[in-house]
Amino acid sequence: MTQRPTLPAGPGVGYKPQHYSAIMSDPGSVDWLEIHAENYMGAGGRPITQLRHLAERFPVSVHGVGLSIGGEGRLDADHLDRLKHLCDWLNPASFSEHLAWSTHDGAFLNDLLPLPYTQATLQRVADHIDEVQTTLGRQMLLENPSSYLAFAESEMSETAFLRDLTRRTGCGLLLDVNNVFVSATNLNLDARAYIANFPMESVGEIHLGGHDEDQDDHGAPLLIDSHGREVADPVWALLDDVLARTGPAPLLIEWDTEVPEWPVLAAEATRARRALSRAPRRVAA
Repeated sequence: MTQRPTLPAGPGVGYKPQHYSAIMSDPGSVDWLEIHAENYMGAGGRPITQLRHLAERFPVSVHGVGLSIGGEGRLDADHLDRLKHLCDWLNPASFSEHLAWSTHDGAFLNDLLPLPYTQATLQRVADHIDEVQTTLGRQMLLENPSSYLAFAESEMSETAFLRDLTRRTGCGLLLDVNNVFVSATNLNLDARAYIANFPMESVGEIHLGGHDEDQDDHGAPLLIDSHGREVADPVWALLDDVLARTGPAPLLIEWDTEVPEWPVLAAEATRARRALSRAPRRVAA
């Protein structure tokens, strides 16, 4: 069997092609990289060549955005086959997807949309996760969403829903701390209470990203998970709460829109390393 790499408990960044030369010459604090799966499902060309070179130097995490794990219909078999081909040749250290849906009646919606947390949804998402893990032959991590509304029909909390999914499927979790902060602000919830109830024992990767500030129609704060700026100070503070519970863990900086020059992104990775250095070390039993 092919030995699989693992993600180090250090800083990573979401890879962007314009940073290729800088990363190869001086990665700074960056220990690992993450790619969006859908950008690398082609047969070849410069993107694949560059990815092969990067994978020789860095552990790589594959982050999917198009499987529509929460969709009501069946998973797209062609998409899943192409994802398997990518994971087979790349042999990534981690694969993750979102707790969301983005397809309906054969149409693809360019967004990650929320789900009601019901028993019926739980069963559907668990079935989809089982199919993905069986096809890929590897564990997947599921990311908590950023939310802008809550469903009246929800029967359980988001953290309970995620905990049940890990028990049913054996999947792991990707904890996006910015998503927690965004959702808590938008839905008037307690972010630290959410963190206290999160199944940290299943976390395989942590994400940080920037958000934009707006207001809703009533003048209340509305945060948008834009990944288009530096991580906000309250999110860094919430990360300290997370790391107090997990210890050092793979920690990714996401910056997907308004992508800055490499030194700006590298500085965020350096700040991530400082946060990890403050985390308590776990002693093996």
